[in-house]
Amino acid sequence: MNSIVLMAELLTDPELRRTPDNQSSIASFLVQFAGSRAEEAPYRIKVVGWNNLADEIMANYHKGDQVVVEGRLRLDTIDRGTYKEKRTELIAQRVHGFAGGVSTSSATAAAPSSYKQSASNAAPANVPAASFSSPPSNVVPISTGYTPPASSTPDYDDIPF
Repeated sequence: MNSIVLMAELLTDPELRRTPDNQSSIASFLVQFAGSRAEEAPYRIKVVGWNNLADEIMANYHKGDQVVVEGRLRLDTIDRGTYKEKRTELIAQRVHGFAGGVSTSSATAAAPSSYKQSASNAAPANVPAASFSSPPSNVVPISTGYTPPASSTPDYDDIPF
């Protein structure tokens, strides 16, 4: 399965293009995210959004915005004559922006309202204490009656079956 969720910062403003037949919109932008160690340089990757998502990206996101991008990775190989260049792109399926800790979402399909609620605003469900009770006093644990034999010599067989 090819799926990725990436939290990153936009390094460039999104750029909108159209396919030659003028049927599809394509938005692309460069993002930067931290390496796995503090001493590593930040990583950069190109993000591409198509159609309605491309239009929403253009309207809602700008250079410097913090976003969470959900999508899939695509590896392109470009023949440069003397060598082949490989480029990785993240094909976005959803983009979530963060403004002051509140998540906003742009996607081709609307997310359920339960997903749009911030985790800090979520209240725990109240469970009445009366729904829990102690076990009845007449319950006796069931014994399996099986006790493994005590072996004086360990089993050194290489094959476990």
